[in-house]
Amino acid sequence: MSNSLNIGQMFLVGFLGCEVGADHWIVKAIQRDRLGGVILFDRNVDASIQNIYSPEQLKYLVFCLQQYAENSLFVAIDQEGGAVCRFKERDGFLASLSAATLAEQGVVATKRAAITMAAMLADYGITLNFAPVVDLDLNQDNPIISRYGRSFGKMPEAVVGHAAVFIEAHHHHGIGCCLKHFPGHGSAGGDSHLGFVDITECWQEVELEPYRHLIDLGYCDGIMTAHLVHRGLDPTGLPATLSSRMVNGMLRQQLGFTGVIFSDDLQMRAISNGWCYAEAVQQAVLAGVDVLVVGNNLDPREDVVEVGIQAIGALLDNGRIDENRIRESLTRIKLLKEKITGNKSWTHLVPPTAW
Repeated sequence: MSNSLNIGQMFLVGFLGCEVGADHWIVKAIQRDRLGGVILFDRNVDASIQNIYSPEQLKYLVFCLQQYAENSLFVAIDQEGGAVCRFKERDGFLASLSAATLAEQGVVATKRAAITMAAMLADYGITLNFAPVVDLDLNQDNPIISRYGRSFGKMPEAVVGHAAVFIEAHHHHGIGCCLKHFPGHGSAGGDSHLGFVDITECWQEVELEPYRHLIDLGYCDGIMTAHLVHRGLDPTGLPATLSSRMVNGMLRQQLGFTGVIFSDDLQMRAISNGWCYAEAVQQAVLAGVDVLVVGNNLDPREDVVEVGIQAIGALLDNGRIDENRIRESLTRIKLLKEKITGNKSWTHLVPPTAW
């Protein structure tokens, strides 16, 4: 049954290499498995060069990747601005400002910066930006959001206003966006890159408001789940990425999101400490995730697509998931790619003037 589906479209993975040829494993995954997308990094966790060292080299790498693809790839990047950016001045790219800095300067500054950023991304062939962050800056001791100035502020209305102009700029240049980190990382006291983070006691329902407002405005690109545990939202203690109550129940049904749901990196220790890779893939898909993101930095392996496809195939073959559920994910992925390639139109987001 699973052989008739392009399950490879449900994976977006990282790899090592600043250039690729026909013998590179990522190219084989693109061609054999119809891989849905790649995520690029400038440096690996050990500070070695991973994919990017100059604008010219990057442009050629992306060109080659797309040439090998039968259908258009998601070519994704984490380019928030400020501390979290893969295009750095040291490698010849334009400087960027953090969300916190832009928020101090106002929405017009964010719009101007986003237009410059999106034009740059488009020039290098990037089609998907894992940004903007819509976490609320609720905990000044937050080690991963507040510490790096990644939030546009504490108030949902302000965050929505900045996020909307950020998204609009990207759409204008044919680039999809992905809000993060659902259901809200701004109040957390830990970093899920490093292990288990429980937000049961600190999370506030107001953290859903940026998602609610942007979805109501018509936003339907992508939303990234966080590996955060909230026992009030899911008493089983599953992190959001693996929780049907949070992904399917809250995000799909309660908030009405119709776009693509991306997992955060499945190799982060909040996941890998508790589940093997195949189990994490299965649990995320059962929860309602559409695209499984594997940064491939913390545990580099060349079989992530093949093993992931087999894991989803096993769900289908064992009757644990319906084929129509997989087709729904593939349809959402296809629609977002059609918007990126210009075959379908984006939703125009205009925040209420009262904001």
